Amino acid sequence: MTGAKGTTSDHVEYTPSTKDDPIPVVEAMPVSLRNLTPEERQHMEKKLVRKVDSRLLIMIVIMYILNYLDRNNIAAAKLAGLQKDLNLRGDQYQTSVSILFVGYLLMQVPSNMILNKLGKPSIYLPTCMLAWGIISSATAATQSYGGLLACRFILGFVEAAYFPGCLYLLSAWYTRKELVKRTALLYSGSLLSGAFSGLIAAGITSGLNGNRGIAAWRWLFIIEGAITVFVAIISIFIIPDLPRTTTWLTDEEKELAAWRLAEDIGEDDWVDSQHQSMFHGAKLAFKDYKAWLLLGAIYGCTASGAVTTFFPIVMAGLGKDKVTTLLLTTPPYLIGTVVVLINAWHADKTGERYLHIALPPIIAIASFVIALSTTQFAARYA
Repeated sequence: MTGAKGTTSDHVEYTPSTKDDPIPVVEAMPVSLRNLTPEERQHMEKKLVRKVDSRLLIMIVIMYILNYLDRNNIAAAKLAGLQKDLNLRGDQYQTSVSILFVGYLLMQVPSNMILNKLGKPSIYLPTCMLAWGIISSATAATQSYGGLLACRFILGFVEAAYFPGCLYLLSAWYTRKELVKRTALLYSGSLLSGAFSGLIAAGITSGLNGNRGIAAWRWLFIIEGAITVFVAIISIFIIPDLPRTTTWLTDEEKELAAWRLAEDIGEDDWVDSQHQSMFHGAKLAFKDYKAWLLLGAIYGCTASGAVTTFFPIVMAGLGKDKVTTLLLTTPPYLIGTVVVLINAWHADKTGERYLHIALPPIIAIASFVIALSTTQFAARYA
């Protein structure tokens, strides 16, 4: 690249901006990119994005489906006899559901700080997935309230690494213009998991209850946990690391992947573990008022969305048999997936963000009011 005095170098130079800001700032475009015409660079960039999409997007959506599946299958397990077999009384079942989020909250921020320092998501995320798959399978062996409580707490602690880790990974590969649709695709995994959960639980409840002397709810944990372990092992070979550390990119593609983000946000997102601070990103987030506003919005949506954790139980209140109830949980999630993707697509097309964030919760509030104000099946299901 050409410096202030016309000197040339074949690499990108970085300079820490301040003592408190250890993240280097990009100074100039790599030579390999400067020699490209705008059309050539655009073609190369499209090819790079397609290449990353094919390795990253499909895999993280599948992983997120299993993340939610292993987290929320306790609701289907209750319908399949978990509460009766473990002799849960009073609010013990509700406590078993909620304790997961204690571990989840404790680990989310520290996990991303660790991931940022290591810079190896292809190892870190699948390893966490392997751990939660084993824990989910082990839940099938619980014989008491205490055992269930321990499994759920540890499950939340380990699962906490995944969603924030995926958001971090997506932001390390995609520009702001590309990020919304891909984040929506990632989040659609949580909705699809609700659809698959009902179908899988219905199949297991109707076909495996008592098989080999094992109750249906235990089969639920065994099968879903085993699938998670299998996918975790495969994902190690598919999930990319960061632009500068992904081995299946050429040197030119690595430079382009890093530079286009630097051009988008004004600085290189990740150089190497020596340049990364465990606390720098956390400090910036704590100082940003927009982060706190979004935190409040997410808190409200997550609190109201807790109904999804108990959705099979809520559906059971509509008076259908167990298998029909589990099957009825599928359509709302499929509709939700379509709406999420359309909302993200339209937000990108128009460039408008506020209404796309604010209007869906208003519709949700109206839906909650309808559900509370009538006992008719059609209205409550809608």
